[in-house]
Amino acid sequence: MLRRGFLKMSGMSAAASPLVHPFSATSSMIPGDYSILKINDVKLFEVSTRAGGGRRAVYVEIQTDTGLSGLHGPIFSEMAFIIHSKLKSLLIGRDALAGEDLWERMRRRDRHARSGHMMMAISAVDNALWDLRGKLEGKSVCELLGGRPRPFPAYGSSMRRDTTPTEEAERLVRLRDSHGFDAFKLKIGSVYGHDRDQWPGRTEELISTVRNTLGDDVGILADANSCYTPRRAIEIGRVLEDNDGCHFEEPCPYWELEWTAEVAAPLDIPVPGGEQDVDLAQWRRMVDMNAVDIVQPDLCYVGGLTRALQVVGMAAEAGKPCVPHSANASMVIVFTLYMLGAIPNAGPYLEYSIESRSPSTNLYSPALVLQDGYVSILDGPDWGVTVNPKWLEEADYAISEID
Repeated sequence: MLRRGFLKMSGMSAAASPLVHPFSATSSMIPGDYSILKINDVKLFEVSTRAGGGRRAVYVEIQTDTGLSGLHGPIFSEMAFIIHSKLKSLLIGRDALAGEDLWERMRRRDRHARSGHMMMAISAVDNALWDLRGKLEGKSVCELLGGRPRPFPAYGSSMRRDTTPTEEAERLVRLRDSHGFDAFKLKIGSVYGHDRDQWPGRTEELISTVRNTLGDDVGILADANSCYTPRRAIEIGRVLEDNDGCHFEEPCPYWELEWTAEVAAPLDIPVPGGEQDVDLAQWRRMVDMNAVDIVQPDLCYVGGLTRALQVVGMAAEAGKPCVPHSANASMVIVFTLYMLGAIPNAGPYLEYSIESRSPSTNLYSPALVLQDGYVSILDGPDWGVTVNPKWLEEADYAISEID
């Protein structure tokens, strides 16, 4: 389960072919009668729902002159403002299937296009456009990319640092027995912790306690959330290796690529990273300098599926697998699952949060079903799910339009 084992499990090699992007050029590549599918509106539905404790969320709907539309959500109000004030005017009247051209128009909107909020806004538009493409073709996004609906293995991803090692181990045993997980990710250190643990000794005790409790047949992944300097990260990496760990995520501050490369070089355990990164130039540096062994783009941060596929291609050419960041039950896990079902360098697992799934439980239907440690890629068109009408009916709407 160490570095070589993980790469073998992913079923890919350094010679893996890069994914062919079916929408990378113009709409002339799209089969059927739609040479141009004109965008005639971008609507933002602001939702305040009791299910979310009153917290506002925004849904993005891309409407076309044919009546077809694509949906993404929820996003936060900061991203909605960017879509309304900066991106919408670039999209109206354009071909919804222009793919890369549309993406570049949004990226070039202003000099801040590489910032996090701008890229999250672009991600929302891009993923909604993929939803639209799936509706047009009557295929799932996975099938559009050349994949096929099927069950995909998932690891249970813990989000907690407030549990004792014994409490966490007992919780994971229950989830293993009830849901069939054969791998779990632990939260170690503290977020941006400057080498500090959540409390003294928790990390080492947690790793050994979970291994001893779960036995040898369960994979142990660990996420440090930018906690360590290289020296301390290597020490923790050795602890993970001694306990047959298979994944040591974001050991150093994510912007310190040289630090992460310094950690990855001497360790056998794979070092993943990239969930925070949105700039393709940074991704090239990360891959070229072997700062990470596994790439982890987040499809709601990196610029949507369109940009995630470029990261996948870079990684495939370098012989690196992709295990995207999908740490909650919102639409990001659907996007991630469908991409994993199609890319040639998919890692062995989908990240699946083991925390409470409410209010996201009723966000869309049909719900993703975890059975015997697998989540099935749905067989329906587009992203395979629709926003729950009842959830929306109980919400208050504010529709943002440009005259």
